[in-house]
Amino acid sequence: MHPLKWSLFALPALALFAAPASAGQNVEWKDDGTVLLKLGEAYNNQVITTTREELGSEFGPDKQPFKDVTVTVTVNGAGPKGGISGPLHQFRPIWEELSGGKVNIVELPFAEHYTKMMLDLRNGTGQYDAFMVGAFWYGDIVPAGYAYAIDDLQKSGKYPKWTYDDMPPSLKALHQWKGVGYGVLNDGDGQVLYYRSDMLGNAEHQAAFKKEYGYDLPNPPQTWQQLLDISKYFNGKNWDATDAEPDSGTVLHLKVGEQGHYHFQSLSSSFVINPGDKVTRTQNVYWFDPEDMKPLINSPGHLKALEFLQELHKTGPSAQVGWSLGEAWDYFLRGKSVFVFSWGDVGALCQDESRSKIKGKCAAAMMPSSNEYYDFEKKEFVKLDKPRLVGNTTGGSWHGVVSNFSANPEATYSFLSLMAIRPVSKLMATVGWDGVDPGFSYQFLEADGGTAKIEDYVKAGWAENDAKTYTHAYHEVFYAPTMLTYLRIPGSFEYWDILDKNLSAAMSGGKNAKQALDDTATAWEGVTDRIGRDKQKADYQAAIGYTP
Repeated sequence: MHPLKWSLFALPALALFAAPASAGQNVEWKDDGTVLLKLGEAYNNQVITTTREELGSEFGPDKQPFKDVTVTVTVNGAGPKGGISGPLHQFRPIWEELSGGKVNIVELPFAEHYTKMMLDLRNGTGQYDAFMVGAFWYGDIVPAGYAYAIDDLQKSGKYPKWTYDDMPPSLKALHQWKGVGYGVLNDGDGQVLYYRSDMLGNAEHQAAFKKEYGYDLPNPPQTWQQLLDISKYFNGKNWDATDAEPDSGTVLHLKVGEQGHYHFQSLSSSFVINPGDKVTRTQNVYWFDPEDMKPLINSPGHLKALEFLQELHKTGPSAQVGWSLGEAWDYFLRGKSVFVFSWGDVGALCQDESRSKIKGKCAAAMMPSSNEYYDFEKKEFVKLDKPRLVGNTTGGSWHGVVSNFSANPEATYSFLSLMAIRPVSKLMATVGWDGVDPGFSYQFLEADGGTAKIEDYVKAGWAENDAKTYTHAYHEVFYAPTMLTYLRIPGSFEYWDILDKNLSAAMSGGKNAKQALDDTATAWEGVTDRIGRDKQKADYQAAIGYTP
C-alpha cells in the first residue's frame, strides 16, 4: 500500500466525454457490445470501455444478479481517495448498479486490520465477506481453511474476467497456495533502485570519482559496494542546485513501526541467498532453515548486510533515523540525494512537478547485488566476479481474498473481480492517489514482452527515459531468476514486527548489528515454539516451495 501521486500511462481504451442523457448513472450498455463504466471526480470523471463478454454472463442491461445482497469488505483505512481503500469506494457505485447489491466498506487502522480479520475468521462469524489483505497474511488465513478458493468462480465465465497469466510468476505465487487460487488481482509490490541519471552521467563527477576511487563511476551501480562508494563520493557536497544546503548519497527511512524492515529485506537478499534451480535446505532460502525452522536472520550474510546498511545510512541525513516513508521520498524528490530504493510510487512521483524537482533525471534500475554472499554449504563468503542480481516482491501486494464464512461468496468475488479486469487494472495503475503499483503484462513495454507503449507514458506526462528505465527495472525485478522468498506463514506479522524493532535499535545505535540480529533470532524461536514448530515447518515448506 503505497499511494501514488501521478499517472503511469494513458490508455487508448480510456476516454473523457459527456455521456448521453439516456445513459445509466454509472453504466451504459452499447449496442455494439461495449459497456461504459463511468467514474466520478476522484478519477477525473474518466470512462472505462469494457465489453459484455469481459464483464461476464451474470451482468447485463436487464440483469441485477445480486439484488438486495450486501457484501462487506475490510481494508486499511485511508479514505475514499486513499491508497488501496480509494478504488473500493470509487467502483462501489458501478458494481451496485450492475449487480443490484450493496457494498459495505469497513476501513480499519492498519494496526487493527489483521487482528479484527483474524478474530472474525477464528470465530467463524462471517461478519466480513472479504478482506483486502497483504500477501504476508496468507500463512494465517489459507492453511487454516479461512480463505475461499476462487478458481471455479474464475473459470465459470459468469463474473468479470481477469487472469493470473497477466502476472509474473513471482506475483502469481503470492495469490495462490499449493497451486490453488485465493487472491484477486489488484496491487503489485516490489522494490527497485532510483537514481539521479544526470549526476551519474556528469563528466566532471565521473572524472573526480575515478580519481578518488580508482574505477569508472558505474551508471547505474551494479553492486551495493559500488553504490556505497558513489554515495560516499556525493555525500556532503552541494552537488544539486536546488538549495544551498549539502546534499546526500542515499536517503533511507528508518523510523520504527514504519516500513524500514522491508528495505533491509531487499538489500540483504543478495548477501544471503544461495542461488540454485530449486529451493533446497541451502539454496534460495532466506528466513528459516526449512528442515528445522531455525532462524537464518542472524546468519553471517544477514549480519554483513546490516553492517553494510549501517555504513550506507551515514551517507544520508542524520534525521532519517526518525523518518517515515514519505519523508524519505520527498527528500529524494527535492533533489537532495543521488539514490533511494523503494516501491513503484517513486517513479510516478518523480513526474509530478508540483512535488518533484527531478523529472527527466529520475532513472530506475533493478536492485544492486552484493559482490559476495555467504555460502550455507561451505560456511564461508563467496566472492563474485559478476553481480548476481536478486529479484523481490517486497511489500504487501494488497488484494482481495473472500472469506470462507461469507454468505455471499459469488457476489463478493464479482465485486473484487470488477477491479481486476484489464481496463480497470490499467486505470488504477495510472492514477496517482490509489496505491495500486504496476507489475502486470499490460504495464510493461513491448521491448520487455508487455503491451504498453512508451508513447502512452509520454502522453501522460512522463519523461521518456524515466519511463523506459522504470518499466524495465520492474520487469527485471519480477522476472529475476533468483528471488527473495516471501514470508507468508502463521505469525509473519509478528516475526516482522520483532525484526523491525531490532533493526531500528541497530540503526539508532541502541544495539550493535550482531546483538540486534541475535535478539531477533531468539525472539523468533519463541514465536515458532508458541505456534508449533512442526506446524510452522510444514507451512513454511509449502510457502517457499520446499520439498523434503
